[in-house]
Amino acid sequence: MMISKNQELFRLSQGHLNLLRNCPRKFQYSYLEQLNIPTNPDQENNRTLGSQFHLLMQQQEMNLPIDGFLEVDDNLQKLVQEFQKLAPEIFTTETNDQIFRESEHYRTLQIQDYLITVIYDLLIADQETAQILDWKTYNRVPKRDDLAKNWQTKLYMYVLAKTSDYVPENISMTYWFVQSESNLRQISFNYDSKQHQKIEKELTVILNNLTNWWEQYQQNQLFPQEPVYPEACDFCQYRLRCYNSENSSTILPKLATIEEIAI
Repeated sequence: MMISKNQELFRLSQGHLNLLRNCPRKFQYSYLEQLNIPTNPDQENNRTLGSQFHLLMQQQEMNLPIDGFLEVDDNLQKLVQEFQKLAPEIFTTETNDQIFRESEHYRTLQIQDYLITVIYDLLIADQETAQILDWKTYNRVPKRDDLAKNWQTKLYMYVLAKTSDYVPENISMTYWFVQSESNLRQISFNYDSKQHQKIEKELTVILNNLTNWWEQYQQNQLFPQEPVYPEACDFCQYRLRCYNSENSSTILPKLATIEEIAI
C-alpha cells in the first residue's frame, strides 16, 4: 500500500496492530470492509462505564467538577472513592514547572506511509522520567504476560521514546484496573533499549505485511486467515463469512474512508 503524497496517511492504533497480529482476515472484515456486528448488552454496559470513567478522570485532571458524574451513578462513585484511597497521588493535580501532567495526551509517529497514533489516559513527566498511566474498567485483570505482549503496552512506550528525548530506561507504563474481581489492581512495566529495538523490528514486519496484504487485496485477494490459536475461529463473529469467503464479494473502499479504531 504505497500511498501517494496527495492521499491521507493510513492511521494505525494499538487496536489495529493487535488485530493484525491476531488475525489479518479479521482486520479486513472489521476495518477495511467495516462490517459491524451488534454488541450484546453486557459489552455495551461495560463500554459505557469505561467511557464515563475516562471522561471523569479527564475532568478531574483539568480541575473541573466531577460531582455531577458521581451523583447519578453509584457504581462510578464507588470506583472513584476506592481509587482515591489507593492512589491519592493521581488525584493530586497540583504541579510545578518541573512536572508535566496531561490527560488524553495525543502523540503521532509516521512510519512509512502509516501514521501511528496513541492517546495516553494520563502522562506524568519530569526532566528525567516519564510515566504513562492507563485506566481499565475490565471485570477481570489479564495475565501480566498477556498484557506485556499487547500492542498497547509496546506501542505506547515505543512512541514516547521515539517522539521525545527520554531514554527508554526512563519510561514506564502503569495500568490501573478499577473494576476487577479482586478490587483495584495495578500492573506496571519498565522500558529499556533492548525492548525498544525488538519492538521496532516487530513493527516493521507488521507494516511491511500490511502493505503487501493491501496490494493483494486491491487485486481481490483476501487477507490471510491466521488466528493466534485454532479455537479462536470458533468464537469469531465473522466465522461464517470467513468460511464462505470464496462466495462473498470483496469491497474495496478508498483508503481515506477506513474507520480508525477507538483507542
